[in-house]
Amino acid sequence: MRRSLHLATRPSLWGLALVHYLRSWWYMFHLGAVALVTAFSPSTYRGANRRANRLSTARYIHASTWQVLPWFTVLSALISLVIIRIVLVTAMSYGLSRYALEMVVRVLVLELIPLSAALFAALRSGMAFDATALGLARAGLPTAEVNAEALRRMRRDLVPQLFANAFSVLSLAMVSSSIVLLLAYLNVYGLSPWGALDYTRTVGRVFDPLVTIGFVLKTVLFGLAVAVIPTAAILELQRYPRQLASSVQPGALRLLFVLLLIEGASLALKYI
Repeated sequence: MRRSLHLATRPSLWGLALVHYLRSWWYMFHLGAVALVTAFSPSTYRGANRRANRLSTARYIHASTWQVLPWFTVLSALISLVIIRIVLVTAMSYGLSRYALEMVVRVLVLELIPLSAALFAALRSGMAFDATALGLARAGLPTAEVNAEALRRMRRDLVPQLFANAFSVLSLAMVSSSIVLLLAYLNVYGLSPWGALDYTRTVGRVFDPLVTIGFVLKTVLFGLAVAVIPTAAILELQRYPRQLASSVQPGALRLLFVLLLIEGASLALKYI
């Protein structure tokens, strides 16, 4: 708050603030590119660090996916069941019951569940503020040592976390979407098997090849954003130390902005 007021009363600092803002975004994109290159580099999985990298990746996957999958699935199923009933009752009251199933699939499966999975994964594994991660910058170490430690942490933690968070968002979204599709069928057709043909036709009409590719790509981008942005913000604070204005996880607002930007771009490409 004080920083915002200071900038508002000092127009001469606006240019410097813009440079810092652009540098911060460039650092995030650069770190994400380096992490992707490192993740797909064969040298990451060879030599003495091969076993350590695999164990680290398995540990992150277990923490970010397996530990939260049952709870997220149950929670999303309960909320989705309420939304499905609301949509069905509303559609029937207006004589639009034949469009209710398609609306449920488009709104819940394509849009709300992947975004909810990304936010849940971020809250679970990326948004817990770790003040000790900033201790390196606060210790007054030389820049070379700070950069070397940042690179070591990237190889040790960021690449496995990149895989784990992308896998987490994709797994949570796919499992929850499958359960929501089952719930939608039960709410529309009950236990009767005779609605399978009409149900399959409706879902297939929604999930055409382009929509399916876009759904998977959007979910993967959500996972990459959850993995890269909070870590990039912490490493940036290590490289360019400054006083923290609050105890909020660095990169939290930026992550939310990027997630909403990806969702908005997906909606624009599909419906505009």
